[in-house]
Amino acid sequence: MTSPTVKLNSGHQMPLVGFGLWKVNNDTCADTVYNAIKSGYRLFDGACDYGNETESGQGVARAIKEGIVKRSDLFLVSKLWNSFHDYDNVEPICKKQLQDWGIDYFDLYIVHFPISLKYVDPSVRYPPGWQADDGKTVVPGNAGIQETWSAMEELVSKGMAKSIGVSNFNGSLLLDLLRYAKITPATLQIEHHPYLAQDHLVKFAQGHGIAITAYSSFGPQSFLELDMQRAKDTPLLFDNQTVKKIAEKHGKTPAQVLLRWATQRDVAVIPKSNNQHRLAQNLDVTGWSLEKDDLEAVSGLDKGLRFNDPMIYGVPQPIFA
Repeated sequence: MTSPTVKLNSGHQMPLVGFGLWKVNNDTCADTVYNAIKSGYRLFDGACDYGNETESGQGVARAIKEGIVKRSDLFLVSKLWNSFHDYDNVEPICKKQLQDWGIDYFDLYIVHFPISLKYVDPSVRYPPGWQADDGKTVVPGNAGIQETWSAMEELVSKGMAKSIGVSNFNGSLLLDLLRYAKITPATLQIEHHPYLAQDHLVKFAQGHGIAITAYSSFGPQSFLELDMQRAKDTPLLFDNQTVKKIAEKHGKTPAQVLLRWATQRDVAVIPKSNNQHRLAQNLDVTGWSLEKDDLEAVSGLDKGLRFNDPMIYGVPQPIFA
């Protein structure tokens, strides 16, 4: 089983269901990617900040070498980290990331956060994280989004990225970007789950031809292993009675209902699992439909509750203030 695709405004096809590489351990990452490809996954969502791009590329290379897939069958995604936003730093770091993956181009390259931080040379620390050279302080950079986006557009013209997109942007930032962008972002990746539906942002982006990708589709579940108090204080969506009843009605798992709630509204998802059975279940979230009342009931769980906020991690960058 493989995922159906959505056509991006760049003309390329993106799988509606992919595999997210955030928090995939280095020692298991290559095998995890390889096994996910064998299970039918074709989109892999990585990032400089995840620190596992080399291992992700090893899993890809193994699958290609064994003839399971061709490079053209895959949709590989990575992201530009905050400390590389200066125009002159975008292309070199993208080249490094391509080398880490062992590939010639990204299918999609995304601005990870809409903020610039002081440059940290990869020879000093990589991935650099939020802190400056001293490893302690968070120092803003000088690059504005227009400067960074112009460099991103150059990646397309040079064949390093087939499509480019943004992540963690709000509506006002998108409005600003659309005024000067020569290439409209192909995608917007956001935290999106029933506790944080962001319906106005989703509709605005989709109305401008920008596809939405959801991360952390299971809400607090993704953040429990980070020992986040907000996540621990929030009832799990898997245990929510509304979600469980809908799952029972359709003979699906709560996880499948949460993912289908997104994909049925044309929102792509990137869950992850190390369990082979759950890998297959997470991929099976497009060939069946929730009823209108089901969709509305799940959407009704919205609390405007965000988990992936730097301020919660003690990083003084009020991106979502």
